[in-house]
Amino acid sequence: MHLEKCTIDDLHTIAEMAGEIWNAYYPEFLPTVQIRYMLDKFYALPALQKQVAEGQVFYTISDNERAIGFIAVSQTNASEFFIHKFYLYPSDQGRHFGSLVMKEITSRFRNMSSIEKLSVRLTVNRQNYKAINFYFKNGFTIERVADFDIGNGYQMNDFVMLKTLQ
Repeated sequence: MHLEKCTIDDLHTIAEMAGEIWNAYYPEFLPTVQIRYMLDKFYALPALQKQVAEGQVFYTISDNERAIGFIAVSQTNASEFFIHKFYLYPSDQGRHFGSLVMKEITSRFRNMSSIEKLSVRLTVNRQNYKAINFYFKNGFTIERVADFDIGNGYQMNDFVMLKTLQ
């Protein structure tokens, strides 16, 4: 498994992967029209460029042969990090790549901060049981329930999950 930091020129690859992954995975619990809306809102190139300008760092994830997903993270303050996006192609889930990525990214967080106790947060759809269980297995707990209005009458009904690194 390999993480490669993306440049602005790589964001088109992130957009393409997001479309493929979301359309393969999310119809199970989100309406197709909402998936299209969210892809346009969060994964169109201008939206991705804005996210990078706001401090998100994108990485492609590869299995040393091909890209299998991506992750986007940011440092919110000296002791806190946020995982904004973490997606693998459905065919690559369950092959331990996710846990390897989680170990690698948290190791990078430790190297980016001199603070001893770090917090990592993320949000996950409350109906995404597979992802929720993955995060539990990787040391996250549910911190709170949160609903986010994303416009056009849509809400993201999420759990905010937390992991403390020591």
